[in-house]
Amino acid sequence: MRWPRVDIDTPHGPRQAIAPAVITASRATDIPAFHSGWMLNRLAVGWCRWDNPFGGPAQYVSFARLRAVVLFTKNPRPGLGLLRELERRSLPFYIHVTLNDYETEGWESGLPSLDQRVQNFAELSHQLGRERVIWRFDPLLCSEATPPPELLRRLESLCERLHAHTERLVFSFAHLERYAKVRRNLTAAGVRARSFTTAEMRDMAGRIADLCRVWGLAPTACGEELDFTDCGIERGRCVDPALLLRLAPDDAELARLYGPRRTGQGLLPGAPGPAGSPKDAGQRKACGCAPAKDIGGYTTCGHGCVYCYANSSPDAGRRNAARVDAHSEALKPGGAESMG
Repeated sequence: MRWPRVDIDTPHGPRQAIAPAVITASRATDIPAFHSGWMLNRLAVGWCRWDNPFGGPAQYVSFARLRAVVLFTKNPRPGLGLLRELERRSLPFYIHVTLNDYETEGWESGLPSLDQRVQNFAELSHQLGRERVIWRFDPLLCSEATPPPELLRRLESLCERLHAHTERLVFSFAHLERYAKVRRNLTAAGVRARSFTTAEMRDMAGRIADLCRVWGLAPTACGEELDFTDCGIERGRCVDPALLLRLAPDDAELARLYGPRRTGQGLLPGAPGPAGSPKDAGQRKACGCAPAKDIGGYTTCGHGCVYCYANSSPDAGRRNAARVDAHSEALKPGGAESMG
């Protein structure tokens, strides 16, 4: 999707910025847990800068036409002020909360205890409504300590504790063959892990679907190339046009952008996403997300999760999270601002 462009005033002079209808905050880092102050400052200014992690030119992002926000976190409590500000601005939003059970193994060393995270999840759901708080068990990591039967046991225990506070469970399998740095970090942490076989993934998906039927949850597989719809599991849409339109039913602009694409004879043939809604062409082929613009920066999350693909290493993520300047234009460790 080509977002409209607007002119903004920056300390470096006038610049052109894209003006997306929806932003994600963030697929690249945990903004509510570590950088809510930065995002509050950028909302007040009205724009931010996004630095391309692959070395391309920086991009300015204006909030002038912003209609909704999709948030991602493992610890929402530090970001409650940000959520209140979004509510004050009447910006529809929902939040993905990753709540895994790797406490015994210490693979998420920077997080509160499992019990505290369950309590935080329940309290957030009470404040926002269970449709706006989405539970992620992400990723399912197959290791000597967590073979598939043990992962299912932990999932079932969390289903029992969380089902009253959410409508949906999102899961993904750890595909270690895709990320050399993840394999390297796991080895450094002494974690003996492997990718799931195709047969294991299909069996796990069927069992997860059974658990969700018992506990009244809608299961969704995020970014998986295998199709599990035969056992009742939807393809993932973290940026979900159906949920955006449900939260903002009277927003004509969101309906225009994210509603079904139709011809005179019905939906456009082969249109991706639910009911023919648009797909974000910048994401992986297996990703069903609607178009949105991410505003985060990689290697700025301080949770220290050993399996994380978004940090170059747990230590680098912790160091950089502490070095982000809350008043900088882009979410990145402190240093001279780009003049580009």
